[in-house]
Amino acid sequence: MKKRFVLLLITLVCQLSYAQTFSKADLQSLQLQEDTVRSFSVKIIQGINAADRLEADSLFTRKLVRALKTKNSFHYPFESLQTVSVLYSPDSVFRIFTWQLVINENVIRQHGAIQMRTNDGSLKLFGLIDKSDVTTNVIDTIGNHRGWIGAIYYKIIQKKSGNRDFYTLLGFDENNIRSSRKLIEVLHFENGEPVFGGPFFAGEGTNSFPKSQSRYIMEFKKEAGPRLTYDKDLDMIIVEHLISESNEPKKKWTLIGDGDYEGFVWKGNTWMHVNKVFNQVTPDGQAPLPNPIRDAAGNIDESKLKGAEPEAEKKPVKPKGKGDN
Repeated sequence: MKKRFVLLLITLVCQLSYAQTFSKADLQSLQLQEDTVRSFSVKIIQGINAADRLEADSLFTRKLVRALKTKNSFHYPFESLQTVSVLYSPDSVFRIFTWQLVINENVIRQHGAIQMRTNDGSLKLFGLIDKSDVTTNVIDTIGNHRGWIGAIYYKIIQKKSGNRDFYTLLGFDENNIRSSRKLIEVLHFENGEPVFGGPFFAGEGTNSFPKSQSRYIMEFKKEAGPRLTYDKDLDMIIVEHLISESNEPKKKWTLIGDGDYEGFVWKGNTWMHVNKVFNQVTPDGQAPLPNPIRDAAGNIDESKLKGAEPEAEKKPVKPKGKGDN
């Protein structure tokens, strides 16, 4: 009974908030359009063949843009879009939509859009064009919304340097039949337009991390699920260290997590690489998760190099706009 009352209270609060933001006609229009947009978003994933999925993607995009043209649509959450990630920046300056289109098992495209908050409620939208397949140097490329390195984003971290805001995006990319990728991307705005990438990642120039690069990309075996997440308490991006289960580190599709952790800490306007996170923040170098692949002496237990995860961890789920657990 108490749970039902809480749900009812939340519903009433949301309805009151909407009533203050939208006219009754605009709210009803957005609700109806959301139903249509949702149906096409599902078909992008469930379409029987590539032609069906491509058509659904085209219709979804057109219908979403039409809905976003409704005054004050920035404040409408589109909560029913379970196959689309919708993230607001912590300061509510913008929100970003990202989703994926599987053409075949080796060709997967990410699509997206950035919607800016405007004072008069009008639409200011930047469509994101995935150019990762035709970008020569993905690690060091700086691009705008027309030269985007595609990903499904699951976290936005806002940082400042002086009076400028930088938004760090954590994302996932199914990539191809053999490997998946997670990435760290820094977004900022120049003259009101988005810029992706820049000299925001630095290390000591060792084998573990170069002196500087524009974004961080973790590519790994399809069945693996290494962690890449933000720890709010540590104020640090945590990245699981990868090793090759076949001793072929250049073959990205052989890489799996080994239970050891690296990280990035924001200093000035740069994410500085930390080679051994938990050696610095936990006593006696204790591992943060159970069943690591390396023992206390640093030796690899080959019986664990099967691509299987310990029961205490969950396998990754295809991105649906939710955070990384």
